[in-house]
Amino acid sequence: MAKTLIGLDIGSSSVKVINLRKTKRGYELLNFGIAPLPPQTIVDSSLMNSGAVVEAIRRLVQSQGIKTKECALSVSGHSVIIKKISLPQMTKAELENSIQWEAEQYIPFDINDVNVDVQILNPTSTEQGQMDVLLVAAKKDLIYDFTAVASEAGLKSTIVDVDAFSVANAFEANYPIPPDQTIALVNVGASVTNIVVIANRVTAFTRDITIGGNQFTEEIQKQLGLSYEEAEDLKLGGDAGLDADSVIPQEVESVIQEVADSLSSEIRRSLEFYQATNQEGDIDKLYLCGGTSKLSTLRSILESRVSIPVELMDPFRNIKINPKIFDVEFIRNVAPMAAVAVGLGLRRFED
Repeated sequence: MAKTLIGLDIGSSSVKVINLRKTKRGYELLNFGIAPLPPQTIVDSSLMNSGAVVEAIRRLVQSQGIKTKECALSVSGHSVIIKKISLPQMTKAELENSIQWEAEQYIPFDINDVNVDVQILNPTSTEQGQMDVLLVAAKKDLIYDFTAVASEAGLKSTIVDVDAFSVANAFEANYPIPPDQTIALVNVGASVTNIVVIANRVTAFTRDITIGGNQFTEEIQKQLGLSYEEAEDLKLGGDAGLDADSVIPQEVESVIQEVADSLSSEIRRSLEFYQATNQEGDIDKLYLCGGTSKLSTLRSILESRVSIPVELMDPFRNIKINPKIFDVEFIRNVAPMAAVAVGLGLRRFED
């Protein structure tokens, strides 16, 4: 049986760990845990407080009783570049030999400062003698920072992925994708929103937007003169620190609508750009995940902005969860924010 590994999602508001097992009937959940991080621990994908991240990983691995030391983690943001490019037809070996030179033309960083990977999407492009290739580059210092905290917490990073691909991986393991459909996945994290378009069952487009759940909290905090903690609690539907007869919730709703409108417009622009530059046709459906996807206001505003049916994605949909071991209600409640972790946990089986 294939050895399992830990899916380790180091997000800007929390760390998630997951351990899955492949059985004859599909995947089974062995471990899952989530630990919040203090505000400003990770800013613009940069680790500002490595110690807090190391402590959260250690605590999770210990509390879950996970013995596996190998992990898959992922990165996103400005230091990651993903481009679909067209190249002259060549073998995989030829591509690997020439990719550094090819990549230099598409990447706005010094080629010596990045790790480059490539995947052939379509051996025969629509253009004669060409092939479609997905080019991925991530800054070495970003990868080093994330693998270093894992190492300090006692784990070995055997796979470094990209958040957007991890979300796509989780989706493909849980949902059938009709070959003639184009699907958009939108993962709204705390500080970054990942957009992925899957067409003809392959990743056709990705983009990271630096707006996420934190913007909702910060706007509530700023406009209503609250602490960050009070604003976060109100965003999630609580009433921390407020009088019972306060009229704040209505004001909160209008702030949430304002930010949801701004985020939805950004998502729409990205999807319009994809449609204008690709021949795959219209997007049939959008699946929403990430912690912020739980805001029903965001779902309804997004659906009206993009004019595409929007459904909440469940990354545990096809994963067996033993109710004797897990609090199923808790798992269902945190499921929207587990997509990246699940996609990473599946890596050993999918490779």
